[in-house]
Amino acid sequence: MRSGAAWIASEPRETQTDFLDGLSEGALLALPYLFEFWAYEHQLPPEGDWRTWVIMGGRGAGKTRAGAEWVRSEVEGARPLDPGRSRRVALVGETVEQVREVMIFGDSGILACSPPDRRPTWEATRKRLVWPNGAVAQVFSAHEPDSLRGPQFDAAWSDELAKWKKAQETWDMLQFALRLGRAPRQCVTTTPKNVPVLRAILDNPSTVMTHAPTEANRAFLADSFLQEVRARYAGTRLARQELDGVLLEDRDGALWTEATLEAARRARRQAPDRVVIAVDPPVTGTASSDECGIIVAGVCMQGPPQEWQATVLKDASVKGASPAVWAGVVAEMAEAHGADRVVAEVNQGGDMVESVLRQVAPNIPYRGVRASRGKAARAEPVAALYEQGRVRHAPGLERLEAQMLQMTLKGYEGKGSPDRVDALVWALHDLVLLPATSWGNPRVRTL
Repeated sequence: MRSGAAWIASEPRETQTDFLDGLSEGALLALPYLFEFWAYEHQLPPEGDWRTWVIMGGRGAGKTRAGAEWVRSEVEGARPLDPGRSRRVALVGETVEQVREVMIFGDSGILACSPPDRRPTWEATRKRLVWPNGAVAQVFSAHEPDSLRGPQFDAAWSDELAKWKKAQETWDMLQFALRLGRAPRQCVTTTPKNVPVLRAILDNPSTVMTHAPTEANRAFLADSFLQEVRARYAGTRLARQELDGVLLEDRDGALWTEATLEAARRARRQAPDRVVIAVDPPVTGTASSDECGIIVAGVCMQGPPQEWQATVLKDASVKGASPAVWAGVVAEMAEAHGADRVVAEVNQGGDMVESVLRQVAPNIPYRGVRASRGKAARAEPVAALYEQGRVRHAPGLERLEAQMLQMTLKGYEGKGSPDRVDALVWALHDLVLLPATSWGNPRVRTL
């Protein structure tokens, strides 16, 4: 979904002029404060019956502005699940000073984004904001969880929860205080850290999440800042956490860890001698279907096969695509990367997979592969290649890596199917694990 600002910016000058000329004086004055028009997608609350909205992102991704605007919408406008407005709001930060300086008086805080006629008044002695309509927001410090005993609220905004020293105690006290109205809700804005309280919140069925890296808000950040931090921290865990806004966590029995993937990102990549496109096609081609995993990988065949080095070059996976669409992507990737072969799993589609590919690219080199073991069993030998330092990662593989981190000895612990990982496994089996063996049947390999 594009914002209104993105739409009007991409339109011809004539359309832009007509749009602005068509606004009344009141609408023109209100436009700077119409956040729905200017917001990025990750800054808008998801639809549905949720209780906690976690906005997780990199530094400068616009989390604070999103939280402030959400509070403003709660106290000014009708709520989707509860008639009227929120009357009592809790503002919780690591310290009272941080709530005041960032969440209230900051450049992206509540006062900065409120129009003059609806701007709340700060009552310093009582540590609270009071809106002209009577709504009140009280300030609380995560250093004092017990201060949340007694008050009650119908909305709350918690900022940078992942760095609170007493995060679990404060969060628990806040949940007991959210007891007004028919559907009290809360917003959490945070740079991710692998702390138990955040993991538990994200695992709660009533939680929804939006996410964005620092670059999502690059229009409002200094170019020199982005260039400097990317150059200095590229490929590090710190960059993944602080810039990409990724929650770095290693699950019990994980086949891949963050440390392993970081090593793959930082290792020097070699020009491949052979490239394959691996495909894990979905059973159906509707919007609700699983993704079609499409992974491009290559291998440098210097020395004996036991020393060959592989590089994952691109994740071109697509979701909700018809067979003709994903086949077109495969053909495009094969041409762009000079692929020597396309390897596709045929458990679900059988000969149909090859037939679809041939319709798009009749002369494409192709081999079908059939899975006879579970996903974890197939993935273990590939994970071992990473432990041996024999696989490198090109930039731009964040979604693939997110699935990899959720693969354990018991199977996939994420939502849906790990189609990107499945395609990765087929690619590296073909390139590295089985380069010197006889495939027997030239059309189908079983693993």
